[in-house]
Amino acid sequence: MKARIVIDRELCKECHLCVQVCKKSLIRTTTELNSKGYHPVACMENEDCTGCTLCAISCPEVAIEVYRER
Repeated sequence: MKARIVIDRELCKECHLCVQVCKKSLIRTTTELNSKGYHPVACMENEDCTGCTLCAISCPEVAIEVYRER
């Protein structure tokens, strides 16, 4: 099953919990800043995402959504 990770950069507060739980290491830190001064994370390679949703579940700011494709 293919899946797609969408991260709301403005909600991300750089806690990196999603980076730690991603089994495929698809979520990485960035050097850019959002409007609140945080370095938001980004999904680098959606094609390997299994849709496990661990990243979305671990995000305290609810900044991540995972969409599963058929």
